[in-house]
Formats: sequence, structure tokens, C-alpha cells
Amino acid sequence: MTDQMYDEIALERLIKDKFSIDADIRQAIVFKIPVGLSAEATLYLTSKKQLYLFISSQTKILFSDVKKIVSRMGLRADHYLPPRADAEYFNSVATAKFKEIFPGRTNISDQDLIYYKTLAVYNPALVQISEVLNGQIYQYDSDASGNWRPCKKFSYRRLKTS
Repeated sequence: MTDQMYDEIALERLIKDKFSIDADIRQAIVFKIPVGLSAEATLYLTSKKQLYLFISSQTKILFSDVKKIVSRMGLRADHYLPPRADAEYFNSVATAKFKEIFPGRTNISDQDLIYYKTLAVYNPALVQISEVLNGQIYQYDSDASGNWRPCKKFSYRRLKTS
């Protein structure tokens, strides 16, 4: 077995620990590419032909940072998986931050929480990808124009079925 196979098994276990889902990695498209000064990402296909992006960082990254990374990599997100499979994670963090700023408000709508959801700590992050835009995946490079350069050509588009 190669080092990458061991890394893939370790990644599967980490995803099972942090997100409570089975990450059956069938093929790693890009493995541990830089997506920021201290962040790296792995893009992989599962055995069910679903594309996932795993982002980890040595520093704190927020939900807004993850959205920006996904966009700059040339990907379109389908679903952001919350940590520990807690469906209300982003809403509960947003509500707590909103109440810190506006302690007297009782009627809190979803519109009020949109900005505060982006302030949720999201490290590591797991994103289900629906499309690779323009068939090109980008990686962070501080020497490149615009700080992002093409990394790998890969075409993918998830078709929704009923």
C-alpha cells in the first residue's frame, strides 16, 4: 500500500469522526492541495459517484471562508455538511451570535440570521459538490496572478434525479 492509500484511510476515519458519515473514497481527484495560507483541500469521488471537498486548516476558518474557497476553486457547492451531523449547527451558532449583539430581540427570523451563519467556525469542512465550473480545478498560489492557478482539469456535474 502506498502512502496516499494510508492518507485516504486516515481521511475516511477523520470524516466519520467529525461528520458521522461514511466517506467511501473511491478516487482522490486532488489530494491536499493548498487553498489558503494555512488551509488545504482534498477533492474526492465516492463509490456512489458523488463529489466531496474536504477542507482543513491549522487556523480557525469560518463558514464564509469555506464558501469563498469553494468558489475560488471553481466549484459549485450543493450542500455544506454540518459537524457531528447536527442539522441545526449553523442556525444555533447564528442565533447565539445574534443574541450577543441584540440581547433584547425575541422575534428572530431567518433573514436576520443570514449574516451570522457565515460567522460559524467550520474547521474541518465537508462540502458536497454539484459542479466543477469550466472543467478546471484551481489551487492557491501566492505567486500567481490573482493568487489562484489551475491545478487539474476535471469535468463533473451532478444531475438531480427524482
